[in-house]
Amino acid sequence: MTRQDEGWGKFSEWYAELLEQKDTYQKAVILPNLSRLLSIKKGETILDLACGPGFFAREFFKQGARVIGADVSGELIKLAMKNSPKNINFQVAPADNMPFLKNQSVDKIVIIHAIQNIHNVSGVFKECARVLKINGRMLIVMNHPAFRIPRASGWDWDPSTTLRTSEKGVMYRRIDRYLSESKVKIQMRPGDKPNEYTLSFHRPLQFYFKALNKNGFLISRLEEWISHRKSEPGPRAIAEDRARKEIPLFLFIEAVH
Repeated sequence: MTRQDEGWGKFSEWYAELLEQKDTYQKAVILPNLSRLLSIKKGETILDLACGPGFFAREFFKQGARVIGADVSGELIKLAMKNSPKNINFQVAPADNMPFLKNQSVDKIVIIHAIQNIHNVSGVFKECARVLKINGRMLIVMNHPAFRIPRASGWDWDPSTTLRTSEKGVMYRRIDRYLSESKVKIQMRPGDKPNEYTLSFHRPLQFYFKALNKNGFLISRLEEWISHRKSEPGPRAIAEDRARKEIPLFLFIEAVH
């Protein structure tokens, strides 16, 4: 089961438009950090796995990489091909089965905001291990599993607690559960089409570490990324901005095979 099975195809145009907006986490947080960590060398091969409409694939191509984009959604790949240079090789394929790629043919793999929407994670890592060159790197970005648990976490406000004498109230992250794995229906556009949804999977950190280890990967780097946004002036603005700086939204894992 892959992202198409979780219903992403029917949101293809909406998702592509979302990524092109100015103030997105993809543009302001994820892309700058990934560019820094990838350190792309001209001509090296990067696989953008579960590439969606090709936003990141195009950026990696601009930085000099030979880019392959794969996604199980034919609708998303059509949009990617329509809006990208012809030199980018886009393929319709599930993340755990990419027969068009030879063994040890890819320098780096990026999986951005997709692993949390894929059922067969171990199968994906096994396939990535096959196509990566020796000492190749896999870079994964996901919603932080310790702080962003679908339907089991959220921002909350406590007006009775103070961190400083000059301020009243604390913005905090409420976590209802963490270690239990879950599969949750996510409404992508609740106000527009509330009956349309995708599926997302919550797993604790140990799940990903075990799956990577099982498939021959070693964790070489871990980073936690915060929001770039700031609150409008108001009684909770200082507390909200402090919480954004302290509680990360995204988890980055780099694994070497």
